[in-house]
Amino acid sequence: MEKIVKISFCGNDICVVTDSGKKYRKALEFFPTLKEATPSQREHYQINKFGDAVRWAEIDEDIHLSSLTDGIQPTENAISEAFRKFPILNVSELARYLGMHKSLLSKYIYGTKKPSEKREKEILDALRELGRQLANI
Repeated sequence: MEKIVKISFCGNDICVVTDSGKKYRKALEFFPTLKEATPSQREHYQINKFGDAVRWAEIDEDIHLSSLTDGIQPTENAISEAFRKFPILNVSELARYLGMHKSLLSKYIYGTKKPSEKREKEILDALRELGRQLANI
């Protein structure tokens, strides 16, 4: 089993080197909490005793080596498109408004998790309703 020996951040990616010399790189969009962390917070991590996972206690984030090696890439969707068009939208407040966890909404926005049709409609309907309310000001 490979063990993590080095962690670094390369642009918008997390980069990991293992004891076998393999290098893995994955977009921070897959790890919204880590993406939003400061550079200082990102540097304060601990590799677990098995060498197969990393923990950032300060921001309550854990990443297993397998999540870096799964080959999954972000995909575009209507939710990510809406947030790209309107970067002023506040993810935390919309998640609260919808009664969902911010990290889940972030995964939908970054295209690292696909919402069900029902959930996508719910989110887009909430955005449309906010737009209607703004238009009435």
